[in-house]
Amino acid sequence: MTQIAFPFHVGDRGRTAEASEAEHVRQLVEQLVFTAPGERVMRPTLGSGLMRLVHEPARVELASATQMLVQGALQQWLGDVVEVYAVDVRADESLIEVTVRYAVRRTQEQRTDVFRRGAA
Repeated sequence: MTQIAFPFHVGDRGRTAEASEAEHVRQLVEQLVFTAPGERVMRPTLGSGLMRLVHEPARVELASATQMLVQGALQQWLGDVVEVYAVDVRADESLIEVTVRYAVRRTQEQRTDVFRRGAA
């Protein structure tokens, strides 16, 4: 089963680009991780608030709290799509790296994806 790719773009055949189910789930996780609460008009609580970490001093307590926020957001918004095993958040200078270990519920495929984002 194919889904519309994120970010939206035109594919090689001149049509809307598509993504496999596994890639679509990965894209859903990435969107949720890097969306700030209040950013989506019709879903004001959607998101993890992770990008606030970029400008905060790197402390163990802050990283631990952020890991819990990200894991909670994944369970709340994508709990019917994925089963989250672990979330690891690292902030270094102006780069955030998030590692998410999860299983796609429909296929039971286990994945570990790493997402990186720098300060804007």
